[in-house]
Amino acid sequence: QVPLVESGGGLVQAGDSLRLSCTASGRTFSRYVMGWFRQAPGKERDFVAAISWSGGSTHYADSVKGRFTISRDNAKNTVYLTMNSLKPEDTAVYSCAATISPYASFPRFKTYEYDSWGKGTQVTVSS
Repeated sequence: QVPLVESGGGLVQAGDSLRLSCTASGRTFSRYVMGWFRQAPGKERDFVAAISWSGGSTHYADSVKGRFTISRDNAKNTVYLTMNSLKPEDTAVYSCAATISPYASFPRFKTYEYDSWGKGTQVTVSS
């Protein structure tokens, strides 16, 4: 398990932007595949985006492609999710996740492919 802490959520209007951050503890962050998932009330947790351990490859859900960008700064043990053109249907609790097997295969977009999870940060988009 790797402690993960998200931040950056909030209440915004449709069309606005937000940047979420997820910081991990430990010295081997640069070896982890990282992902972002979201869960709306009454719904299952859905994949949003993932980034390879090097940052060289990314993968997105169709619903956010072209609007969201995942990135990472391995020197800061942090992964980001930049969300543009937000829509009310993006409202959810956003959680980051890590695959702690070093240099794991990519892409990974199933919840069971991730070992560690943050508690999440709420994003609310009003119309």
